[in-house]
Formats: sequence, C-alpha cells, structure tokens
Amino acid sequence: MLKIAFSPVYKYKLPEGHRFPMIKYELLPEQLLYEGTVTEDHFFHPDQLTREELLLTHTPHFLDKLETQSLSRKEERNIGFPMRKDLVERGKHIAKGTLDCAYYAKEFGISMNIAGGTHHSFADRGEGFCVFNDIAIASNCLLQKGDCTQVLVIDLDVHQGNGTAKIFEYEDRVFTFSMHGSKNYPLRKEKSNLDLGLSDHTDDKAYLTELKTTLPRLIDEVQPDMIFYLSGVDVIKSDRLGRLDLSIHGCKERDHYVLDLCYRNEIPIAISMGGGYSPEIRDIIEAHANTFRVAQDIFF
Repeated sequence: MLKIAFSPVYKYKLPEGHRFPMIKYELLPEQLLYEGTVTEDHFFHPDQLTREELLLTHTPHFLDKLETQSLSRKEERNIGFPMRKDLVERGKHIAKGTLDCAYYAKEFGISMNIAGGTHHSFADRGEGFCVFNDIAIASNCLLQKGDCTQVLVIDLDVHQGNGTAKIFEYEDRVFTFSMHGSKNYPLRKEKSNLDLGLSDHTDDKAYLTELKTTLPRLIDEVQPDMIFYLSGVDVIKSDRLGRLDLSIHGCKERDHYVLDLCYRNEIPIAISMGGGYSPEIRDIIEAHANTFRVAQDIFF
C-alpha cells in the first residue's frame, strides 16, 4: 500500500499575500481523495522528531534558538517565514514524516510525504522557506541505526539543494545529485556530489534527455539501498520562481522515469514534494498529484 505522510499540523497560516502557497498542503490530499487516487487508509500522521534525532543533523545552538524563538531578524529573513513556535513544531512533524516514509519505502517499495523537501536548511541555520532538512535528517537516522548503507539523494527541485549538499560534504555514504536552474536561487551554490545546472527556458525534451542520460549511470555507480527523491514541481513553465519551461506532462514524465527506474532496480524510494509556485494553484496541485498517480500506477 502507498503510505502518505500528512497531518493537520502541516497547515500553517501566513500573512495575506505571502508568496509561498501553503494552501497546497491542504488541497493536495483533498484532490487525491476526490479523484480516487487514494483513500483515507493511505494517509498516516507522523509524530515529532526527537531532539536526539534532530541532533544527528542540526547543531544544538540552532535547535536552542528555534526552541526559544531567539533567532535574529536576519536569520528569520533568511528563512523567509514569520517565525512562530507552531512553525517549529510543524517542521518536526514534517521531517518525521520523511523518516517514517523511508521505513515504509523499505516495506512497500515507495512512500510519500505531502510536504518536505526542505533542502535549503543547513546544519546550523535555515534558509529559503526551510527550517529542518527532512531528507538529511532521515538519511542520518537510517545510517546511524544501520538501516541502510548507501543513500542517493535525487533532487529535481528547480533550486539547488545547497543545504543538503553542505551537510553531506564529507559523508561518503550519501551521494547528493541536484539538477536545477543554473541561474536560479541560491545565488551562491554549494557543491553537491553531482550538480547539473540547466539554462533558463530548458524544455521537456532537453530536460528529460539530461535526466535519462545521467540517472541510470548514477544508480550503477552509487549502488544505493535507499533513494530520497525531491520532486519539486517548480520546474514547470508557469512557475513564477522556476525559469524553466517544462510542461505539466513533461514533469509527470520526469516522475514516471525516476519512479520506474527505482521500481525496476528494486531500490526503496521516499519522496518529498518540494517547491511549486505557479500563480494558478490548480497547476501546482495537478503537477504534484501526478507524482502520486504515477506512484500508484507503477508500484501498486
């Protein structure tokens, strides 16, 4: 069964007009239920990460600042959210969802988090709408417990996974692959194990050719026993922060290729949703929903 992490605590109200479309976390499960792609039985509600689990990735000083709400104004601006206690608590649930998804993926082949993909979070700070780095936390927890030996992070969000790259800079058991817009945020890129920077206005054909040329080779070379996939839909043409020209169909074909490759190679895959900032919320929901539809079609 496809297990999907979602909880009411994922919802977080921001000031009117804030550009980050938080409502997608509420609308996406409703759409999946409405169309019959999933039922209520597919959803599970993650608890919070423990401090011990968080400390495998984040520094005590950063966690203490979050807990006491003592971030500086500059630190808050870098994150991009009006910081509140409930946002910190929400982040602990979301990141625990990705960790739980990894274990469900080991059992069922695949599992998905309605949220997550907070790849701009560093060990000692948050950036770019990201507080806790869910994929890094899940990877470190699995490695620390001996529940996997080699992780491959496939980050196809339009923005480089700078926080994830930096966190695993000296960790050979985690291979970070980021395929992103070369001129997009962040201005200062970190060094992933493999970075593929794409030109503005890259279309379906060029994007998919690059992916299909690269990913099978990576899987052969890295030999992962766990894959974390950040399936951001900010690659589509209508996205106001993306600058690439993928169609919604091309984005779906991207997901189908990644998931089918994992299925055929029998590698567990845990998926976090990542970014999506189209002015039309229906474009965001349709693109994200496709990832879940493809997962059901391939794995179940």
